[in-house]
Amino acid sequence: MAEIDAVRLKVLRRFSIKPGVEPTGIAIDIKDHILFSGCHNKMMTILDTISGKLLALVPIGAGVDACAFDPGRALAFASNGMDGTLTVIKVLEKGKFDIAQTAATQKSARTMALDTITHKIYLSAASFGKPVVQTKGGKPERPPVIEGTFAVLVVR
Repeated sequence: MAEIDAVRLKVLRRFSIKPGVEPTGIAIDIKDHILFSGCHNKMMTILDTISGKLLALVPIGAGVDACAFDPGRALAFASNGMDGTLTVIKVLEKGKFDIAQTAATQKSARTMALDTITHKIYLSAASFGKPVVQTKGGKPERPPVIEGTFAVLVVR
């Protein structure tokens, strides 16, 4: 992670999220200076943005894409599209966190938006066809979306 001075276009400080690997989602608790980062090794790293100290590692599901923080409920979220879950993390006090729930969503539900007024989470999902034959580079292409299966899931 990096703290950037947007006016002077300068990196001020860098923070490690290790042992987190391949971070994709990020959320922040501005009031308490806590940064939540969803990582592909099925961990959420939780950092203090003042000290840069790693406060906690919390297990999450596979295929995390997005993270969100709801300040009104003191909850952090990680949408895990590979296993179709939403990890809900309760902020107990600064430096103390607990998994409040691992909610079933739908495989592929990884793009997430949080409405901090209604406290609803919106996740997009769809069903996919068979994987496409591997490309010349050796990586499989993303399977096609099955027509008519796109849905927006609402979590309260």
